Amino acid sequence: MKELVVISGKGGTGKTSVVAAFAALAGNAALADCDVDAANLHLLLDPQVQESHEFVGGSTAVINPENCTSCGLCEELCRFDAPHDCGLNRQGLPAPYEIEAVACEGCGVCARFCPEDAIKMQETVNGQWFISKTRHGPMVHARLGIAEDNSGKLVSLVREKSREVAASNGCEAIIVDASPGIGCPVIASLTGAKLALIVTEPTLSGLHDLQRISELTRHFGIPTMVAVNKYDLNEDIAGRIEGVARDGGMEIGGRVRYDHVFTRAMIHRQSVVEYTDEGAAADLRKLWDAVQTYLTSSTEQTTTTGEGDG
Repeated sequence: MKELVVISGKGGTGKTSVVAAFAALAGNAALADCDVDAANLHLLLDPQVQESHEFVGGSTAVINPENCTSCGLCEELCRFDAPHDCGLNRQGLPAPYEIEAVACEGCGVCARFCPEDAIKMQETVNGQWFISKTRHGPMVHARLGIAEDNSGKLVSLVREKSREVAASNGCEAIIVDASPGIGCPVIASLTGAKLALIVTEPTLSGLHDLQRISELTRHFGIPTMVAVNKYDLNEDIAGRIEGVARDGGMEIGGRVRYDHVFTRAMIHRQSVVEYTDEGAAADLRKLWDAVQTYLTSSTEQTTTTGEGDG
């Protein structure tokens, strides 16, 4: 299965617009929106949800007030200030402690050392994940709850389900819209990918972000391609970015011009290549051709050398 992950060093570089265009051009691909903290691929692809599931990724401490003796050990041991003293009850006696759920990190220390066994760890729902149908194929996506953690676990789940969906629908490839940055959700998005496409922009911060995220792909041994979006806003820095990419052993996928068509297409809930054939749409088609060529050649090489045979 050919798996392409589109990433960026920060938000706002055009990563999701590139993924939406690729979805329209691919013809037979499953989609995975792994930007679970701020998912927006659905705005362009208008998915029709077929399945909805709760995501249970962690646990929260819960105190049984009947067993709590208000000894205060949980408050003393907790590094996150989740347990708190509730003072005296109406009878003037120490009231049972309570847990601030938002502050609790689910580490379980309080439950492990409570002398009265008054604290239990309770599974918590951190978000939802969905299997949907789009006009360009099946899509797995998710929504992490407000102030919830475990985004890396949710991303791993989305990728796992996208592989299952791709296999059951006979898809030839999976296109992943990853989270921006270099944190846990990005690592979870990248692991095992055939190709990472870094979308950057022609600024000094874009160059810095490229260097950061390319270190990550190099660490995991993932072949990497670079595309400079809005290259014509500063062609000198665009050239510097491509030079750094080549020196780092990365492929140059292409350039995409600055074009107001991105906004107009988004208003119509379409990808750029659906909205028009000109301008940035033509650039995106060339970029997709470069990605396809690389994925096809790498797959043929793997087959020829016998790698990946079970």
